[in-house]
Amino acid sequence: MVDESSSVELLPIHNRKSHSTSRHSSRNPTPGNTPSIPALVPDIDIVSSIDDLSTGGEKQQSSTLPVLDRPQFALLVLLYLLQGIPVGLGFGSIPFLLKSKLTYSQVALFSLASYPYSLKLLWSPVVDALYHPRVGRRKSWIIPIQLISGSTLIFLGSSMDQLLESPEENLTEITWTFFFLVFLCATQDIAVDGWALTILSPEALSYASTAQTIGLNTGYFLSFTVFLALNSPEFSNKYLRTEPLDYGALSLNQDDTMTAANTSPWNSLKSVYKSMFQVLKLPTIQSFIVVHLVCKIAFQANEGATNLKLLEKGFGREDLAITVLIDFPFEIVFGYYVAKWSSGKDPLGPWLYAYLGRVLAAAIAQGVVWLFPSSGKINAFYFLLVILQNLFGSFMSTIQFVSVNAFHTKIADPMIGGTYMTTLNTISNLGGQWPRFIVLNMIDWFTRAYCAPSSSSSNLAQFEVTNEQEKESCKEQGGLYTIVQDGYYISNILCMVIGLVLFFGWIRQKVRYLQSLPTSSWRVKEL
Repeated sequence: MVDESSSVELLPIHNRKSHSTSRHSSRNPTPGNTPSIPALVPDIDIVSSIDDLSTGGEKQQSSTLPVLDRPQFALLVLLYLLQGIPVGLGFGSIPFLLKSKLTYSQVALFSLASYPYSLKLLWSPVVDALYHPRVGRRKSWIIPIQLISGSTLIFLGSSMDQLLESPEENLTEITWTFFFLVFLCATQDIAVDGWALTILSPEALSYASTAQTIGLNTGYFLSFTVFLALNSPEFSNKYLRTEPLDYGALSLNQDDTMTAANTSPWNSLKSVYKSMFQVLKLPTIQSFIVVHLVCKIAFQANEGATNLKLLEKGFGREDLAITVLIDFPFEIVFGYYVAKWSSGKDPLGPWLYAYLGRVLAAAIAQGVVWLFPSSGKINAFYFLLVILQNLFGSFMSTIQFVSVNAFHTKIADPMIGGTYMTTLNTISNLGGQWPRFIVLNMIDWFTRAYCAPSSSSSNLAQFEVTNEQEKESCKEQGGLYTIVQDGYYISNILCMVIGLVLFFGWIRQKVRYLQSLPTSSWRVKEL
């Protein structure tokens, strides 16, 4: 990794402009919303870049990744990959392992561990303002966080299998452990997001979200898809072993430096916090906050519970892992081309189309769950149906993710890069977090299930099943477990209806208006 200080000091301030004129002559004037890495080229014009980014002038952005930005792009991908591994465990693998022994409401409690991503705005000014000058503004945070994250994962590896043996008793400890791990990832995300604004050239800013998509998806893929597959005894026995065993092949056990001569009021922690509040006072940001807070309601039941419902019905974990495995290479391709699509004058246009696409994906998912074979045997047609449904939903989600991040890169102020981008990303994350807790609980609220006597349990009195323990007790006594009213279907329909009403009644018009505003509408004066 190239030292951040060297990338800034290779040319004196007064000489940089002449060396960088050709490089910046055809770029968009607005900065980005994704992570970056130290500039590897000595002719980057730091001063004129910031000036141009603040003007809001309209210039044509390159539709391909410049050659000189590719090393920085690769570094961003690596940093996001390292970030995606613990995120895949916390957001993917652990909830799947917990669901077999817990109710949706208890899984919702564990989902609170993901909240640091939605609250990171609170400490983003600390990451922006405090650092060691010799190490670098961003590396001062990224390096120690990686060391602590690695140590935390080692601790999890030595204890998580034991905790998962009795998840209901250990749910609080499991939740707090992953809360801390996600807190570390969220803090690194702040640092990397701010770094992206300074190490990628303006022509490459829209590709910062592509680096995020590739890196996070790869890390998520390794710690979720690959882990679940290797953790499954059925998958391991079928593909990896000659002698079958009753356990899987894998378990959980196993920045830019600022010099003293270049100090600024923005380096003051107090000033950065003030700047954050000034950003939040902007009418445009306040409108954007409301959009972010309500725009993901439509998809919450689908994205939070569809795969869990398939597992509950009998779809194998290893089969679900294979569907995600097939989806993975498409994610990479989707991310690249959507970045090109979102680099023009209508960056949120793809986001609007994909919103309706995700609503359609939620409807398709409900049909897929409803069509689950009553025999419990998965045939090739149904397996293909699950793959296509996952692929379509993932495609729409990737379009929205890359598109909104491309817009963030357009409006973010590079003078307070980490804090501004964290503000935008935090709001976006919060919009997907607060409804999910409610929706997962709604599924249990609306579900009505009973345990009825069977021929082998004629003395068993019928009773209502309200949790996983009663469900297991019913099966142990030979009773018939029957879902009379499935809360998943009701919750998903409610989410879709609310989402469509919001979209056609307000979101579409407001988003079109916000993206038409000049860059100056998204900026605050230096304090």
